[in-house]
Amino acid sequence: MRRLALAAAMSLAALASAAPANAFFQNIMIDPNTRQPMVFQQPTHQPAARPAIPREVVAFAGAYEPGTVVVNTTERRLYFVMGNGQAIRYGIGVGRPGFDWRGTHTISRKAEWPDWRPPVQMLQRRPDLPRFMAGGPDNPLGARAMYLGSSLYRIHGSNEPHTIGQAVSSGCFRMLNDDVVDLYSRVRVGTRVVVL
Repeated sequence: MRRLALAAAMSLAALASAAPANAFFQNIMIDPNTRQPMVFQQPTHQPAARPAIPREVVAFAGAYEPGTVVVNTTERRLYFVMGNGQAIRYGIGVGRPGFDWRGTHTISRKAEWPDWRPPVQMLQRRPDLPRFMAGGPDNPLGARAMYLGSSLYRIHGSNEPHTIGQAVSSGCFRMLNDDVVDLYSRVRVGTRVVVL
């Protein structure tokens, strides 16, 4: 019986080496304990998960000029006012308790793949943070940043999509990178930002 199993295993190995184009034979190994063939399935590609808070055009009733950005921290949504009673609604991450704020600013600067220098206040709370991080996919500011007046706050992308819809930041507003790229293309320096 042992010879039969060994002969079968050798036959399978010979077939595998003789027919490399056959995907079935490329994925066979012999279990050293049982000396039986083991077949492995190649992992299939999983489609990207849909964002939990999709970007969408919605009805919007408010006395804001077209082009205004309205941040509703309670809803954890940002609206880009289009006019005619419509706005583009985006999901955002907001300031955690103690770091939430309200007010009006204008966008004072825009940056693509911005470098990150944590403010002194953040470094005092988190001395483990780097003092500088070059822009790129691992940077916490994500793909784009829009700086709000002379404040420490920004609307920026995020490399942590699971934080969108949460209250986790130090006062900035986080967006999915695809969403922040879209918003960035719609606003200009001087755009009014109203935080409710």
